[in-house]
Parts: sequence; structure tokens; C-alpha cells
Amino acid sequence: MTTKNKKLLLFDGSSLAFRAFFAIPNFDTFVNKNGLHTNALFAFHSMFKTVLDKEAPSHALVAWDAGKTTFRTEMYGDYKGGRQKTPAEFREQMPFFNVMLDAFGVSHYGLVNYEADDIIGTLAMQAADQGFEVVIVSGDRDLIQLARPNIRVDITRKGVSQLEPYTPETIDEKYGITPQQIVDMKGLMGDSSDNYPGVTKIGEKTALKLLHDYESMEGVYDHIDEMKASKRKENLINDKEQAFLSKKLARIATEAPVEVSLDDIVRQDIDVQALMTFYKDMDFNQFMSQLLDKTDNQDLLSEDWEDVDYHYLSQADQVSAELFSADTMALYMENLAKNYHEGQIEMVAWGSKDQIYVADANFILKQADFQIWLADVDKKKVVYDAKRSQVMLSKLGLDFAGIQDDVLIAGYLLTAKDLSKDLAELAHEFGIDQLAFDESIYGKGAKRALPEDQETMASHLARKIAAIWQLQSLTQDQLASNEMLDLYQDLELPLAKVLAQMEIQGVRVDRKQLETMQAEFDVKLGELENDIYQIAGHDFNINSPKQLGKVLFEELELPVIKKTKTGYSTAQSVLEKLQGKSPIIDYILDYRQLAKLQSTYVAGLQDFIQEDHKIHTRFQQTLTTTGRLSSADPNLQNIPIRSDEGRKIRKAFIPSHSGWKIFSSDYSQIELRVLAHLSGDDHMRDVFQAGQDIHQSTAMKVYGVDSNAVSKNMRRNAKAVNFGIVYGISDYGLSQNLNISRKEAQSFIDAYFESFPKIEDYMDRVVQEARDKGYAQTMFNRRRYLPDIKAKNFNVRSFAERNAMNTPIQGTAADIIKFAMLAMDKALKEKNLQARMLLQVHDELIFECPEEEVPVLEDLVPEIMASAVDLSIPLTVESSYGDNWYDA
Repeated sequence: MTTKNKKLLLFDGSSLAFRAFFAIPNFDTFVNKNGLHTNALFAFHSMFKTVLDKEAPSHALVAWDAGKTTFRTEMYGDYKGGRQKTPAEFREQMPFFNVMLDAFGVSHYGLVNYEADDIIGTLAMQAADQGFEVVIVSGDRDLIQLARPNIRVDITRKGVSQLEPYTPETIDEKYGITPQQIVDMKGLMGDSSDNYPGVTKIGEKTALKLLHDYESMEGVYDHIDEMKASKRKENLINDKEQAFLSKKLARIATEAPVEVSLDDIVRQDIDVQALMTFYKDMDFNQFMSQLLDKTDNQDLLSEDWEDVDYHYLSQADQVSAELFSADTMALYMENLAKNYHEGQIEMVAWGSKDQIYVADANFILKQADFQIWLADVDKKKVVYDAKRSQVMLSKLGLDFAGIQDDVLIAGYLLTAKDLSKDLAELAHEFGIDQLAFDESIYGKGAKRALPEDQETMASHLARKIAAIWQLQSLTQDQLASNEMLDLYQDLELPLAKVLAQMEIQGVRVDRKQLETMQAEFDVKLGELENDIYQIAGHDFNINSPKQLGKVLFEELELPVIKKTKTGYSTAQSVLEKLQGKSPIIDYILDYRQLAKLQSTYVAGLQDFIQEDHKIHTRFQQTLTTTGRLSSADPNLQNIPIRSDEGRKIRKAFIPSHSGWKIFSSDYSQIELRVLAHLSGDDHMRDVFQAGQDIHQSTAMKVYGVDSNAVSKNMRRNAKAVNFGIVYGISDYGLSQNLNISRKEAQSFIDAYFESFPKIEDYMDRVVQEARDKGYAQTMFNRRRYLPDIKAKNFNVRSFAERNAMNTPIQGTAADIIKFAMLAMDKALKEKNLQARMLLQVHDELIFECPEEEVPVLEDLVPEIMASAVDLSIPLTVESSYGDNWYDA
């Protein structure tokens, strides 16, 4: 490698990772399937990959701070003092940065007693001396002191997406000094972020003037006697010692005892498989798709690829019962649509362990012997996604029975991961690498299509059948050894059939009601627009942050709360802080809320109404780590209910027949009741058994007041911490939820545990059990393995402990409503009722029934749901009914 081609890229990991966390402030929207916050990793990755691709370095390293104690803290004990405690949501992400860097082939390094800056300074100077071009990337302007003719320092502006380059020329243009004089400037003015003082009352402007006159801090003090008497001179004299100390603190070490050489940090090739695994673990689907676009997918497969023997049936072949004579056979039906309620089955594969068949769907699905086999309950089938299979066949009028195993559900229970997008993901999870990803066969996005070569698709499906058989053997053995067969056979597998029936049934939606609401919302939005324009004094684009920011902060002169790289922030959190400053704020907040309801639900739901006037949502059974069900296409669990306008959307959900009613039943505070049962806390048990308000009781306990003294705000805070405890909330998370300081939030959490000591004891106990067993589990043996529960790294260990605490609570609550759904399905059939279960939304079950069956359901549903499982705490169920979901 010639000197001309040598380029060293140095990343200030500690600075950039922290900035990345705050670059995406809505951290709770960036959480992977395992509950890990991923906002910092996501933002860091975006910036890191962009710079890596742009600079194309021959050598690269990400430097990390090795700890809070350095040679600078020995010099000055308050160095970097006063900084707030690092948010737990950021700490839990830290161990995964190096996992990402390893996959990218980029070195990383930390040095005890030194900061990342010192590692960068030392390597930068070494490389510059050897003729390298050096690029430094940081969020800390202190590093611009390292700029040299062949060293460029790029500093992040707002967030991490934009970089501002610093060279000796740009520093001279901006400050009128050299890079080496930056430490003199810092010595005079100090640094509030690093908490060293400088000279009293000297800021950047004054420091620069002194350096323009005297060149260095030493020059300033050499000429101190020549200065006129002034308060500034007095401060310079009085603070001389701390000024020189500050200069020492500001100077980046360029001869630190760094143990890595330039030869050690040569940039390596990307480890495609490792990077793909990282993306999957973090749920970074966008990045995974980009990687697939640029990668030969064969790289993602093992080298020991073996062809699978199969027989392709054509129109000329004779189809007979002999093809389906085996007692147990595997089946997969290929449908390229993202939503299996749409599209069509293109090709079908089935077979035993000894013989696999593949046929075009238009041919095989019409064969009588195939249809008979599908419907025969005694002919056992092993599938990947039983619910999907049942729904697709039902749409063709075909019965499907005899499902013995579903490897998707089994794999989900064993891994607690969403592996529903591609059978290859599930196969790779269990070490079966001989199966290509669907995207490598069909493409993705707009390019997704059948391959031109039919044999390619047939071979792919044959391999899927082989993979299903391998997975069936592996997963059944593991379920048995993990004592999860009952959970699998008695709950999840039969639930798939119930959910399929609910999806097939669908829920009727009154399009006219939505159209009427759409027209009403248009009128209200117009009125709000006029109110906003009247206060502003002119029309403008309310949806443009730039135009809105100009109106609010320049024309109306409202206080600026936050700025972004493009101007004033007009985010929801900013506007909420401005409430009461001007009536326009309330109008804008109302406008935004209504506009979102209009686009996402009132208008958006209409796109999902099918020809039968129903919406057929997909219940996602294998998505969450807690076992909770969710829905998609559309997501009916997220229809807002906190505003009256949001609740009214439910008016459009109506019974399928005239004279029928919508009937709703939901559990009351099920997770807190599970917590009371599992913890055995006497106070919490007494509250529930007496039928009292748990949030009011908590407020009384924590605040030490009687019931009459509990304010709405006190109850609100108590409610937040009650549910926060279930989710392992930190002081930072609670402070964000309640808009209070982290100190206040921690005090509230401490007071809560003092009031409910058995809950804290329970949390400690489940963490210890997880350490002993290596996993946490629900009452029904749903497991979540926690291999990091004994990790030496504090951040890794803390994240595992948090999962150990909340898994039994959330998972048990999820299991309970699933048992209730099975019991309800059985009861409705046994009593020969016409009532049908339509939806499951969080802790609520929604039915439709003839009006004459309402009294039956009023007794039956609460009884079934309350007795679904046996707890020491009563499960309370509230029911109601009406002409639509809103009235119910």
C-alpha cells in the first residue's frame, strides 16, 4: 500500500454514541423484539456507515472511554463533575456497539486512565507523521486542536447526521487562531461541559481577543503587568493557577501509552453473516434489506449446500391418494404477498421425510385427492405457520385439519423471537443453513416476483419441506426438555386455529360512518386552520415545521424551547411546554391530533375494507417476547381511545347482521393483579380482594395521606409508577413520562418500594432465580433465556436483570387472556351459540351476537374469563354491549 493510499478514520465512539442516543429522543419507539432500546445504535449506525462509505479508509478505529477515572480526574477531582447519571436506556445499548463494529471489520479500543480523545490524538499524530491522510469524527469540539495540514476534524452539528469540517484554514477563518491555540482558549474560558473553570468572567470572545494580542496564555501572563487596571486583570491574576490547570485539562494527549499500532487497525472486510445477525437481533429491517441488495445471498448460506430430491408434478401427471398415504407429511404453500389475506398461492410442496412433491397451485389445489387429504383430521400435517395456511385455504373454500406441529410456533416459544417473515430465518436460528432467504429467490419490494425459471422456485420449496422436517425434530425435542410441551400443545398450537377463525370471520366496518366522520373532521380541521391563521395574521403551511417555527418563534415571539439542525423544533413535546403561552398552541395540538386520526384511521381504515364489507386483520401470534398478541394490516390495537374523536372511530365497527350486537369484555388491571399474585404483597392483595382503586391506594401509601387528600395528579403519578414497575422503568423513563426531574423520579421509585417491600423482594428473587437457572419464566413455563444475567459488563447484566423482572408478569398476563380465548371458543361451540369472537385488543375480547344471546354472554363471558386460570387474586372482568364497538 503506497503512502498516497493510506487514510486513517478515527471515531470518537463515546461522544458520538451518546449524541446518537439523544438524536432520536423518542427512545421508546426504538425497541427490538427483546425489549432492548436501539435508538442510539440506529442513529450511530446511520452516521457511521455513511462516513465509512464516503471516506473509504484503509485504516479505521473507534475509540472509547475506558472509565470515569482518568489522569485528568487525578489532576482535578471535579473534572466532568455534575454530569447527570447515564440513562439506563442508553447504558443497555453500549455492549452492542462493538458487536456492530466487529461485523463492519473496524477496530475498537479503550485505554485505562485515558479518554477516547487521547487515543485519537496519539494515533492521529503517529499516522500523520507516516504520511497518512487522517479524518477524525467527533461530537466534541475539543478535538479541533488536533487539526493539521493532513488531519481533518469533522464535528457533528445537531444530532449526528451533519458534520462540520475543521482544518487549520477553517479554524483560522472562524477564530483567527491556530489549532494549537485552542488549548489556550480553553484554559482562559474554561469548559462547562467538562466542568473546569478557566478565568472568571472570560468567555470565548474575550479569550480570543487576548490570544490575538498575546498569542498564548503564557504570553498573556508575561504581559499582565502592562495591562490597565480592570476587573478582568484582577480575575486573570486571581485565577492564574486554575487557568493553567484548565489548559492542562484541555490538552489532548498525543503520546498516550496506546497498545495498538497502525498495523493493528487495518480495515477488514465486512462479515456479512455477522452483520446480518446483528440487524436481525436489533430489528433493523431497513439495513438488512440494504445489505441483501448489495450482497450475493449465497454468501449468507453455508458452503455445504446439498440439493434436495423432489418430484415435480405437472398437468400430465396422475394425482392419486397414494401421494398422500404417509401418516404425517409436511406442507408449505408459497404466496408472495406480504399480507396472506391478499395475493394467491403460487406453488405447493408437501412430503414425508423420504419423498417430497412440488406442484403448481392452480393444478394441485383442484385435485380431489389433495383436497381430501387436506381435510382429513387423521392425516397429520407439519407446517410453518398453521394460521397462515388455514386462512389461505379457507379463502379458496378448502377445509384444513390435522395440524400436528407448527415449527414457527415451536421456534417462537424456544427463542422468543419473531421468525415469521421467512422460514430461512427460523432455519438459520437452529443451525440449518442450507435454505436461501426468500428475497434471494423472489427479490424484494416492487421487484418481488416469481423467478423466470420455475425449477428455481420448485427447488426452493423442496428445501423448505426438508427444513420443516429438520426443525420439527429439533424443536419437539427442545420443547420436551424445557418442559414447554404443555404450553405448546395446550395453548399456542390450538390458539392458532382460533385466531385463524377470527381472521377469516373478520369484523364488519361501516364505510359510510367513516366517510361521514371524514367529512366532519375535514370541517373541524378547516375551522382549526382558520383559528390558527387568525392568530398568526396570515395563511401558512401548518404541516411545515419551518413555516410553523417562523410563525411561533419569530412572528409571535414565543420562547424558543429547542432548535434542530434545520431551525426551530416544533415537536409535540416542545408545543406541550408552550401551552398557556398563546391560544395558537392548543389549536395546533388539536389540529395535529385530528389530522393524524383522519389520515391513519378515518381514511386509512377504509383502504382495508374488503368486498365482504369487513376488515380482516392479521393477529401476530409469534411477534412479541412477552407472548402478547398484536395485529397488523391494519393494527386495530392502536386505535386511540384517549380522545373522544379517537373513541368515535369505533362507531364504524358494527355487527355482521341486523339485530345483532357488539359485546365487549376486558380484564381490569390484569398485570398488576398478576404482580400481586406472584409477589404475595399483602397490601396489594388486600386492595384487589376488597375491590378498591389500586392507584388511589398506592398514592395514599407513597404520599402518606388519606383517601380524601389524594389529588388527581398524585393518582396519576401513582398509576405511572404502578405500571412502570411492571415494565422495569428507570428514573430516566419515569422522569420523561411525568415531566419531572430524574431525582424526583428516583425518589418516587424508592418510596414505592419502601411502601411495598414484598414487591421489591419479589423483583430481587426472580433476578436471583434467573441467575441460578439462566432464564425467567411465566406461570405456564414460557421461558426467556437470559445468558447475560451473570455478565461482568454492568450494562449487559442490567438489561438481563430488567428482563428477568418483567417477563413473568407480562408473559403470565399474556398467557391468561390466551387461555381465556381458548375457553371462550370451546364454550360458544358447546352451547351452540351463534356468538362469534371477533377481536382481541390488549386485555379486551370483542364478540358479535344476536341480541337474544346478550344475556347469555353477560353471564358466560365474565365467568369464563375470570376462571381461565387459578390465581390468589380475583380476576375482574367488565362487560358491556351496544350497536357498535363504541357503544360497547
